[in-house]
Amino acid sequence: MYLHALATAVPPARYTQAECWETLQRTGAIAPLSRRSTLILRTLLRGDHGIATRHFAAPDPSRLFALSADELNATFRVAAPALAARALSGALARAGLNPADLDALLICTCTGYLCPGITSYVAEQLGLRSNTFLQDLVGLGCGAAIPTLRAASHILAAQPEATVACIAVEICSTAFYLDDDPGVLISACLFSDGAAATIWRATPGAATPRCFGFDTLHRPADRDKLRFEQRNGRLRNLLHPTVPDLAAGAVRELWQRRGPRPVAGVVAHSGGRDVLAALAPVVAPHSLDASARILRDCGNMSSPSVLFVLDETLKAHSPTATPGDLWLVSFGAGFSAHACRLAFS
Repeated sequence: MYLHALATAVPPARYTQAECWETLQRTGAIAPLSRRSTLILRTLLRGDHGIATRHFAAPDPSRLFALSADELNATFRVAAPALAARALSGALARAGLNPADLDALLICTCTGYLCPGITSYVAEQLGLRSNTFLQDLVGLGCGAAIPTLRAASHILAAQPEATVACIAVEICSTAFYLDDDPGVLISACLFSDGAAATIWRATPGAATPRCFGFDTLHRPADRDKLRFEQRNGRLRNLLHPTVPDLAAGAVRELWQRRGPRPVAGVVAHSGGRDVLAALAPVVAPHSLDASARILRDCGNMSSPSVLFVLDETLKAHSPTATPGDLWLVSFGAGFSAHACRLAFS
């Protein structure tokens, strides 16, 4: 299948890490925490840990830790479809299409649950046809964007004349949680909100790269090292200290079985500073600078991150100057990792 458009969206409200620390202090959200936990938060938010700014969709982020589970879900119900629709509108405009031109819409998320899913809300907001196929993928974590593209490839294999849109959207701020677990604290300092939309067809257009070579890896024995659980109705992220090494090991296995085609560049999920440091020797000599820039400017947006990195990479990529494919890789809850290729010839 061929990529006809890619667009990203973040909430307009942007906060520096220092501003996040000041908000935590001002609101008293850290009052119940131990002194050690407070020091961890202060170190992460006041130091240089690879993130400069993050975007939050909540109308008043200072109240996030005071909201009930019902209020957080209500925030997700409003924010996720709106951000997803913004990204899709941008992608449609870039492709020169109208919402009525879409034959299928696939959306992945893990930071909230709606039934019907986000696709129903986006279809209503943008005016998709009533017979547009809608599919929501929930629970795949930070790695979800690439499995969603794989599902789109199956639709296009069955319906070669179709136009398919895929959206990855996460409102991570509605899944923030604070307690004395270091992984929970790191999550609160790492994640942010964003959405990325892509448009796909089975036929090429002008300078449209081909997506193929999907691969996946699951390690259920490591499931409890990176996943959501529920506490009092709220999502609480489990983040084990070994996650950078888990990510590097999973990516190494996918990298080793990538096949003989040359790789011009690596497009990796920007999971965090330590994650990128662990990945760097695995994919060397390829640079992870684009992943680091997205992490710096947007934080870890979970599933949309890899598509933000792809957008950043495509802006500077010259297929003639650097022959070979782009190798995309994402990873997250499961523990799982996923890869695919984009070829320009």
